[in-house]
Amino acid sequence: MNTGEKSLHWLVDKWLAPSPAMPAHVTQFSRTHSSRGRYVRVEASRLAGSLAIFFFRHDDGSWCVFPPEIERPAMGVGLRTR
Repeated sequence: MNTGEKSLHWLVDKWLAPSPAMPAHVTQFSRTHSSRGRYVRVEASRLAGSLAIFFFRHDDGSWCVFPPEIERPAMGVGLRTR
């Protein structure tokens, strides 16, 4: 994956389209409780009010508007030797 296309800056430009007259600001950043993954909340002012979007960091270094899937326990069948 080309992480340049999924950088936080690229996504903020895509989703919020900030401008000098209506800039976007990071208003919150932390880690999720369940997976300890990183997230940021970015807010931009609009004529109709403010708009905020959460962006989540994925294991490959990209940022997305949805959180990464939680790794769940899995079982498998394999050959077992004595």
